[in-house]
Amino acid sequence: MSAHMPPQRSTVKVRIHPLGDAAVLAELGTRLDTALNTRAIALAAALKRRRDVRQAVAGHASVTVQFDPDQVTHEALAAAIRRLATKRPPMEEPGRLHRIPVVYDGPDLEAAAAELGLSPQQLIEHHGRPIYRAFLIGFVPGWAYLGPLPDELVLPRRPVPRTQVAAGSVAIAGHQTGIYPLVSPGGWHLIGRSSVRLFLPDSDPPSLFRAGDRVKFFPIHE
Repeated sequence: MSAHMPPQRSTVKVRIHPLGDAAVLAELGTRLDTALNTRAIALAAALKRRRDVRQAVAGHASVTVQFDPDQVTHEALAAAIRRLATKRPPMEEPGRLHRIPVVYDGPDLEAAAAELGLSPQQLIEHHGRPIYRAFLIGFVPGWAYLGPLPDELVLPRRPVPRTQVAAGSVAIAGHQTGIYPLVSPGGWHLIGRSSVRLFLPDSDPPSLFRAGDRVKFFPIHE
């Protein structure tokens, strides 16, 4: 391939939504998808290199962009985002692999299994089968949205959230799973617990997981 060939481009439909006078949301899609998440992370990285962008944060399949309105208009930034989004992201290095031990004794384990038509052991086996992707970090410090969850385990959130969930609780909801890093409210189904510390306030970044990392759960017994 010639070194002078133009970079490969792809057809990506980007929807730009204004968020006030100095921010926009660039939406690449709506589904939970590894390829879209890879594009969102690459787009955020490219936007961070612009002097008129103050911050760019990747979501599941979107990027929230804060910009300097004295340096660029909504329209000019939207055009730049669409141009950058057509570039194929560089080949992604596999994210760091974290093996997370879980004691599967959560208060919702039996009820969630029954609602899914599974035994608790089958739920545990399904949950431990995939290597999950950390799509983004958020909600509370150290929390990672992990997925996609196997179709056999897809449940809506609890109808009534808990006002307090213990740190280390392993949970499922929708097509995702996660670990509560801190004591916090939560509406996901609690199926187990892990002793791994996820929020590391003295580290940079202060989260064990980073977007793009891989996570594998395995059962242990106390």
